[in-house]
Amino acid sequence: MDATEIEKCIDDFGTDIYRFCLKLCADKTDAEDLYQQTFLKALETEWTLDWKRNPKALFFSLAYNLWKSDRRKQARRNMIAPCSNFDDETETVLHSEENIEQGYLQKELAQEVRQIIQTLPERFQVPLILFYLSDCPIEQIAAIIKKPPGTVKSRLFKGRSLIKKRLEDTGYER
Repeated sequence: MDATEIEKCIDDFGTDIYRFCLKLCADKTDAEDLYQQTFLKALETEWTLDWKRNPKALFFSLAYNLWKSDRRKQARRNMIAPCSNFDDETETVLHSEENIEQGYLQKELAQEVRQIIQTLPERFQVPLILFYLSDCPIEQIAAIIKKPPGTVKSRLFKGRSLIKKRLEDTGYER
């Protein structure tokens, strides 16, 4: 397809494709990205558009396939190393009977542990994140990183030891 055909398609049924992308993604920014990717992909391919048949369906299927491919990619990435916002997970709600200073120190400690985990080698970092932040069992971690469960246990132990040692070096005590 050339740019003039793409421009004609955008004029003719671009809003329908955008609405479809919006329904698929349920998020405006993701829908805009998918919409742009759809027409960019059509521009990159060497198809000839048959206007007697339904060209709109071609763009709907292209958008759907790009969306499905992106979802699969995200699922694979989440299986390997789930992404999460550490701040949301470690956010603690202070009750009226809790000490504000204790809550602050707990948040500070959690931040320090996150920074330490980020500096650890990947072989310790991945099992620690999967075990403690994603609540994955040891067998599942072993399958993800393709190592025996004993190796996972040993890396968890070594990772905890490294965290404890670095915390003690910075002045934290139990």
